[in-house]
Amino acid sequence: VQLQASGGGLAQAGGSLRLSCAASGYTFSSYNVGWFRQAPGKERELVAAIGRGGIRTHYIDSVKGRFAISRDNAKNTAYLRINSLKPEDTAVYYCAAGRTDSINIPRSYEYWGRGTLVTVSS
Repeated sequence: VQLQASGGGLAQAGGSLRLSCAASGYTFSSYNVGWFRQAPGKERELVAAIGRGGIRTHYIDSVKGRFAISRDNAKNTAYLRINSLKPEDTAVYYCAAGRTDSINIPRSYEYWGRGTLVTVSS
């Protein structure tokens, strides 16, 4: 199982980024996908998740209305659109895959990819 996050970089506050998570080595459509982030000095947090079929989604309160998670099972890829970027969005973003029904439970994610760094300047 391999997951690779990409699309991070340096952006200005108020701008947008789209992160991608390319999956391989397993049946992508059988797994939920979660996007996590870890800011410097902080614990990793699950910011958004999407169910296997792309219908169920979950967001933490602090990103609702600004983050949008999606997936394309035909392309084995998940996405995280981040709008209205804020300096506090600065973090390493990771994607992960899990098979349980609880998409909002961080410990339900068993496969992880390397992260992509998002840096937001004010």
